[in-house]
Amino acid sequence: MTRKPWGVEFTAHPEEVANLRRLVRHRLTSWGLRELIDTAQLCVSELVSNVVTHVGPGTPGSLEVSVDGAYLRIEVHDPDTRALPTLVAADVDAEGGRGMALIEALTDRWGVQLREGRKVTWCELATGLTAPTDRAVDPSVARAEALLDMYATLRPPTCRYEPGLGRVGRTVAEESVIDVITDFLRLLRAHGCDADDVLDRAQSRYEATSSSGRHS
Repeated sequence: MTRKPWGVEFTAHPEEVANLRRLVRHRLTSWGLRELIDTAQLCVSELVSNVVTHVGPGTPGSLEVSVDGAYLRIEVHDPDTRALPTLVAADVDAEGGRGMALIEALTDRWGVQLREGRKVTWCELATGLTAPTDRAVDPSVARAEALLDMYATLRPPTCRYEPGLGRVGRTVAEESVIDVITDFLRLLRAHGCDADDVLDRAQSRYEATSSSGRHS
């Protein structure tokens, strides 16, 4: 079955949420993903409501939904690169603050990407379908990509992220990795560790694992 990426623009208002939920239900039904409808609708409600609450009513945004085989991806785009969604511990009786905690509980992974003039809050749900390729994903690479996505939410919006399942463009990835390494080295030095020794050991481990990977 062909499942072409789908998207729609919206204006952030509470009453718009119901319309977007209806559109998502229709789309997932046509894709044969009925078992994901309830969870996907709830994710859309939380992500769009987050824009209404923290960016403001009337904000222009867009919703994009796609399937890569293994995952259903939901993206909500808005123009505010300063109001970054965060995961906070909210009291049971609190009226707000539980949105991203709910996303964390419902989805397999989520994150925030900064692009030129906008941010993208995304989440993914496992479809149970076979991925389009059988290429194995290196767990180290997957952890690094997740770290870069999370790291972007903790820094001022100075980086521009490229689209595509949490992966960043090559140039931006290099700069982001340098930033991450630099911060970790400062952390080690602050705790009295030998940063140069750690770098040497990391390089040795990288070379050893790379070599074993080529011969496996």
